[in-house]
Amino acid sequence: MNGLSIFAGNSNPLLADKISEYLAKPLGRLKVDRFSDGETQVEIHENVRKKEIYVIQSTCYPVNDNLVELLLLIDAFKRSSASRITAVIPYFGYARQDKKVSPRVPISAKLVADLLDNAGVDRVITMDLHAGQIQGFFNVPVDNLYSAPIIIDDIKTRFPENLVVVSPDAGGVERARAYAKRLNAGLAIVDKRRSAPNQAKAMAIIGDVQDKIAIIIDDMADTAGTLTEAASVIREKGAREVHAYCTHPVLSGPAIDRINSSSLNSLVATDTIPLSEDAKNCDKIKTLSIAKLVGEAIVRSYRGDSVNSLFV
Repeated sequence: MNGLSIFAGNSNPLLADKISEYLAKPLGRLKVDRFSDGETQVEIHENVRKKEIYVIQSTCYPVNDNLVELLLLIDAFKRSSASRITAVIPYFGYARQDKKVSPRVPISAKLVADLLDNAGVDRVITMDLHAGQIQGFFNVPVDNLYSAPIIIDDIKTRFPENLVVVSPDAGGVERARAYAKRLNAGLAIVDKRRSAPNQAKAMAIIGDVQDKIAIIIDDMADTAGTLTEAASVIREKGAREVHAYCTHPVLSGPAIDRINSSSLNSLVATDTIPLSEDAKNCDKIKTLSIAKLVGEAIVRSYRGDSVNSLFV
């Protein structure tokens, strides 16, 4: 893979290092700095002419800084005559704003896709998009990876039997059903009402959770309101234990306090987003690494092999 170079922004250096280790290829040299007024400055410190470039950058907190950093890196590689530029975005920010839910609001996910397109990206690799249709917002190929194989292996190791998979809302039923099928487990759904952004109230459980180990499956945990409300109702309905799995641990605002005081026994997330210090110190929160999965996707993309076969 002499024609391949891997670079990483500042959003998630630990994940980038793990991907680099899996590929047995050092990260490329670059400099990301700030001007005195806060503008981002980017410099590539090695020759990338005619090379295939993979830029690893999650657009997590601080979202706008990391997004601009990614755009500037793509532009720098384009102007340095790289042959192909792939943005590896384990967590794609603004994905929740994928449609008009009320008058006079933006479709932010489409705008971010346009920004990446115009910056010069040739391909995007991401993971567990909040809305699958976002792939169609791009004018370049998008590989949407799934954390399911990693999460399912962990669930099978920790909880071999007596499981019920729970969707925390109606929108996640398809995802939960797929997990339940592969785990040979039951399925339950939380009937949730959302009164405002980041505010959720769980109402009832559809399905049997009595005396079972309940596994809540979601794509992200932001303020953790949905997860903790769901866990409370599941406990009230007689579940023996309640554990949650998510791909993206956003964990903003009151999330850690809510998790600590909740009925959840544990929350397991992948490392698409680095944990804050408070999250690292929370005994209930554990992480799984996606480095091997992303690294293998990079290898297959570079060689022209099927990425989809990773999940068959």
